[in-house]
Amino acid sequence: MEEMELQKLLSCAQFRYAKTMPKFPHHYTLRKTWDNHVFDEVVKAIRELGSPRMFGNREYIYYDFDGCTYWTMGSPIDQTILINRAAHDPAC
Repeated sequence: MEEMELQKLLSCAQFRYAKTMPKFPHHYTLRKTWDNHVFDEVVKAIRELGSPRMFGNREYIYYDFDGCTYWTMGSPIDQTILINRAAHDPAC
């Protein structure tokens, strides 16, 4: 997937506020709101284009775009059910 396509898809996705984690404010989008194949390709692209960073004692792959950071929890692509998004810019 081209990076511009990834960015367009992430920009158009429906995200929900993760109210169960108020100490780590972020949003998420669920696989069930996407076409399965497209979701898999987006997860793959985040992992290919992103960079590793630590959160606590665990490493995740983060992709930064337009003031936001996107990541998954590292499960195999076919078992990934959500994509997270957190703002590092108030406009996100």
